[in-house]
Amino acid sequence: MWERFSYYGMRGLLKLYLVNYLFVTYRQRFQGQAYDATGNPGDVFGWSVIRGFLPDVDPATLTQCVNEKVGLLVQGDPTRNIAPMAADMAQSVAQQTCSMQPVASAIYGWYTGLVYLTPLFGGYMADRYLGQKRSVYLGGALMALGQFVLFGAENLFFLGLLLLIIGNGFFKPNISTQVGNLYPPNDKRRDGAYTIFYMGINLGAFLTNLVCGTLAQNNGWRYGFLAAGIGMVLGLLIQFFFGPSTLAPDTLKKREDSKGEAQAVVKEENEGQRMGALVILCALNIIFWAVYEQQGNTMQTWADEKTVWPVIFGFQIPSTWFQSFNPFFIFLFAPILDRIWAAQAKSGKEMSSVTKMAVGCIILGLSFIVMVGGAQMIGGGKGSVMWPLVCTALLTIGELYLSPIGLSLVTKVSPVRFVSMMMGMWFMSSFFGNILSGYIGILYTKWSPTNFFLLLMALGVAAGLAIAAFNKPLRKAMGNH
Repeated sequence: MWERFSYYGMRGLLKLYLVNYLFVTYRQRFQGQAYDATGNPGDVFGWSVIRGFLPDVDPATLTQCVNEKVGLLVQGDPTRNIAPMAADMAQSVAQQTCSMQPVASAIYGWYTGLVYLTPLFGGYMADRYLGQKRSVYLGGALMALGQFVLFGAENLFFLGLLLLIIGNGFFKPNISTQVGNLYPPNDKRRDGAYTIFYMGINLGAFLTNLVCGTLAQNNGWRYGFLAAGIGMVLGLLIQFFFGPSTLAPDTLKKREDSKGEAQAVVKEENEGQRMGALVILCALNIIFWAVYEQQGNTMQTWADEKTVWPVIFGFQIPSTWFQSFNPFFIFLFAPILDRIWAAQAKSGKEMSSVTKMAVGCIILGLSFIVMVGGAQMIGGGKGSVMWPLVCTALLTIGELYLSPIGLSLVTKVSPVRFVSMMMGMWFMSSFFGNILSGYIGILYTKWSPTNFFLLLMALGVAAGLAIAAFNKPLRKAMGNH
């Protein structure tokens, strides 16, 4: 839960932080504060090198974006406590924020991608040397340190990101593997266990944007990072005091004494076929994650710039609360789907894991029909929060059909001696998908919102159909799971 608190805290703030503060001269230290000209992106260590690898916005798109934004800034935005500003000031602010949109989108994609690449290495290290429990402690400590670096030294922003990425690599595959270790290899309760696990980690995702997002947008960006770091420390303490008595033993490969002879490992039946099928399935999931990760990228931009957020008892709900919609719907729908699948399993009518994942992709794609309708209704203005709310509700159902089912499938199909490494392979599909999401997000500034959301819809449905096309051979290779 606390790892998700840390990760989603960063995920929800990252793009807004880059566009409105870190990489621009005209800054907002927190939402509602007047812009000042105190920023200097060159002070961020490594910026001059990294900037050369990131995309620029094309002139026509930049002009269109600036014209739209200047009008909003001159009028002011009461929903975000932005007072009307002079035209020349509005022009400068709009020029900078619009030019940073593709840069921030690419950085978002690389960050959210790399946190899913390093689990391949972290899983291997756990299987061969460290074990799952020690890897979880090491990863959590590095992630907490990364958040504290972001809080204390904004010029070391990229170092903070690096610590988060490496720490996540040790933490993520091994905390997931520990759930699978609680059950025998063919125990049908695994899918349900991973759905419950998915609910637990999303409790952290739900809370983080209420806490970190509110602190960041009302008190200062750095306080959002501080809260995320404190949350990670709390998670480590809970793991230390309560984990040893409740978790299964590690699956670390045992070694012989000083002679250095490895203990013999029994090769499992058809393990090459099963691992190959998992690799193919991971590749087919890349498009799912590329579309799904628009939540923290272009959908967060929509929530910030195109959505009217309500005021409740005098409190203006910040746009970062959008990131809490998805985990809220996971709480709502996960137990319902778990009961449906359990009833289907008893009657022998439950869909296979691969079929569920195909259905999940198709539902994900169809969810963006809502945003297509919203974009057409709103036009150049702002619209109701119901558009992204309903889209996220449908998207979450698609996610529940794919993500926890995939986690469970990896632990069921992988050879025991490679289970953490194969969990890292599963997360590697998110690595490629999330990087792709950053570059897809650049199209948001180039295309009309309607066409952009139509693209997301088409990609999601196509991914589902591709998985369905490989359904039979994949199931056969994986023992009809």
